[in-house]
Amino acid sequence: MTTTTARPAVREEPPGAAPAGAGRRTGRLRRIGLPYLLLLPALVLELLVHLVPMAIGIVMSFKQLTQFHIRDWGAAPWSGLDNYKVSVDFDAPVGEALLHSFFVTVAFTLLSVGLCWLIGTAAAVFMQDAFRGRGLLRTLFLVPYALPVYTAVITWVFMFQRDNGLINHVLHDQLHLTDEPSFWLIGDNSFWALLIVSVWKGWPFAFLIVMAGLQNIPGELYEAAALDGAGMWQQIRRITLPSLRPVNQVLVLVLFLWTFNDFNTPYVMFGKAAPEAADLISVHIYQSSFVTWNFGTGSAMSVLLLLFLLVVTGVHLAVTSRGRRTADA
Repeated sequence: MTTTTARPAVREEPPGAAPAGAGRRTGRLRRIGLPYLLLLPALVLELLVHLVPMAIGIVMSFKQLTQFHIRDWGAAPWSGLDNYKVSVDFDAPVGEALLHSFFVTVAFTLLSVGLCWLIGTAAAVFMQDAFRGRGLLRTLFLVPYALPVYTAVITWVFMFQRDNGLINHVLHDQLHLTDEPSFWLIGDNSFWALLIVSVWKGWPFAFLIVMAGLQNIPGELYEAAALDGAGMWQQIRRITLPSLRPVNQVLVLVLFLWTFNDFNTPYVMFGKAAPEAADLISVHIYQSSFVTWNFGTGSAMSVLLLLFLLVVTGVHLAVTSRGRRTADA
């Protein structure tokens, strides 16, 4: 008796068809490459808008670029590190003025960021409890952040006018807190006027971010703390602030970078020549470049500012990541 062994059926591929393995690899490559393909337009725009001008600015910082070579800046003579030496020579007028502007900017940034975070956090915590009119108040709180910068700052400039401004009308004419109307846009008061506008414009962003972070804190934690006898301040200290630490770390860094680099607010308030008390480094670099027509020195100052902000960002990220590892251990 003859036994026949059945052979498995072999599926014949049609002529010109790709193997099944090749099709799977193609599908995998498409899935992997699709996100990068979608990001490609943004990467191209980032390259054109930020990276290319940044590279050009770095090259300009090594050139003796003045008004005599502005039509053909590529033909400007190479100066090496001379522009950097002039910028960091703090015994010379250029370096001394840059150092003064740096200290003014540091003080302004620390005060502005601190006040923005404090007011924004307080408002967000206050808005956690439901009450009548909460939605309206939230909308009003976000108005300074939603307004165009130029519109808001120009309005403040009119309010800070000495003779017919609202600030002096309230402080001097109605409350009689000053002997005479104050000059807010010149002299030492210009620093405080700039700080007021910066905080008014920036704290709604902190409010928005902290309010979003508060949504992730379970309400059971507050209920358990209340049953244990913890008051409002203890709940904020023991629950709210520790839970908001990751949010606050990012928020403070973003506010610091935005405020330290802010150019629109001081420029709209004071124009090309900011008072010495409000001489922020962004306006100072603008003056060094476009007022004195020394673009080489201005570019070197910009590169130094970029390096400083990169160092601050790196230190902040290193400290926060170390803190997270310590908390997880």
